[in-house]
Amino acid sequence: MTIHFSRRKALAAAGGAMAIAAAPRHALAQSLPTGTIRVLVGFPAGGGTDVMARIIVEKLKEKTGLNIIVDNRPGNSGNLACEMLKNGPTDGSLLMYGTSATTVAQKVTRKQLNYDIDKDLMTLGLTGTVSVAYVVSSTIGVKTFAEYLDWLKKNPKRQNFGTTAMGSMTHFFGVLMGREIGIPLEPIAYKGAGPLIADLSAGHAAAGCGGVSDFLTHHRADKMRIIAISAPKRVAAAPDLPTIAELGYPKLAYEGFYGFYAPARTNPAVAALWHKELRAVVDSPDTKQRLLGVGLEVLTSTPAEMTTRQTNLIAYMTSVMKAAGVEPE
Repeated sequence: MTIHFSRRKALAAAGGAMAIAAAPRHALAQSLPTGTIRVLVGFPAGGGTDVMARIIVEKLKEKTGLNIIVDNRPGNSGNLACEMLKNGPTDGSLLMYGTSATTVAQKVTRKQLNYDIDKDLMTLGLTGTVSVAYVVSSTIGVKTFAEYLDWLKKNPKRQNFGTTAMGSMTHFFGVLMGREIGIPLEPIAYKGAGPLIADLSAGHAAAGCGGVSDFLTHHRADKMRIIAISAPKRVAAAPDLPTIAELGYPKLAYEGFYGFYAPARTNPAVAALWHKELRAVVDSPDTKQRLLGVGLEVLTSTPAEMTTRQTNLIAYMTSVMKAAGVEPE
């Protein structure tokens, strides 16, 4: 069957196409909430998680024209943000930029939480992977892993390390490393990377453990020194950093992840739109380069792929926790 268009209809259709092409950029996101959109971060401003979230949000605002803000809700190793997300609005106006140091680690180490990451949090997609970094304060005059081991033997009263999140790999990595080197290392809890970085810079803390992204900028500025990372192989963001495996401790190799979450009851259509927007932003060359600069190995995914990675990491961390002799609290 042949369909004939009148000249008037053809002109109208062409005009409509031109109108769509010329539409303001916010019209492209008209199915997303038009009010203020909050992206929860479970750690204080200034830490690696916060910095990455702001890089992504900045580009997301530019792309969509929407009013998107980072909402820092530090507390309880990131659990406060997870609880807020669980109970938040389901219209797409509340998201969370999360790390496995919070979501996975808390499920493994806590007997009871006020949320369930499988039932209450919806995965929207990965932004990348990150390894744990062990860092020393520049005030102790140590620049390498070997030098740190010598320093520990000479300073038995300072055989401890600050961790950005108790019950996460930034806790277990330090404890297990102490067992491997034969010098027990005592973890000291901090409410995120910001306070730990302040203590490391001032010399109040001799060493610390967190994500590579937490310390990389300060390492490059010689304010502190990353002496080992947990990644299975050297990372593109900082190829000069030695891995714990090449230092002789391959059993300590580990890689965590970052990604976006929404409340589990979020409208599926809106969640799909967020996944599309977020993935496009993270995969954009300029954003990818900026994220790489703060230590994130950029890797995007579907929500299902992120869920699978999360499930696999839960199983792995359960075995690591047992090896560390830590029981769920």
